[in-house]
Amino acid sequence: MPRINVTSVLVDDQEKARAFYTEKLGFVTKTDIPVGEFRWLTVVGANEPDGVELLLEPDAHPAAKVFKRALVADGMPYTTFAVDDVTAVHKDLEASGVRFTQAPTTMGPVITAILDDTCGNLIQLTSPV
Repeated sequence: MPRINVTSVLVDDQEKARAFYTEKLGFVTKTDIPVGEFRWLTVVGANEPDGVELLLEPDAHPAAKVFKRALVADGMPYTTFAVDDVTAVHKDLEASGVRFTQAPTTMGPVITAILDDTCGNLIQLTSPV
């Protein structure tokens, strides 16, 4: 049965993305390999060194930039990360300067919040109510 090993988020600057995802969100760098003008740059959850890798993938393809702008214009997150307590994480991240486009909001059985990753994406955080 297939399982998710690597998933991507398209970023406009890999180093800026690494800084945001590690310094603000708490991920850790797993792989950083030069590949031409870009890098195979992945991060993982700090407590999940063998977990799913998030590839900080360059948005160099022209369609990627259009796609990302359309999602942001519609307020749609590119991907979702689970946290234990959205309200607490929102408070901590906001205090550290992270900009949110949606404050914690109850949506049925979950609470969600949406942040700007500074690299052209909206990212949703979710936790159980």
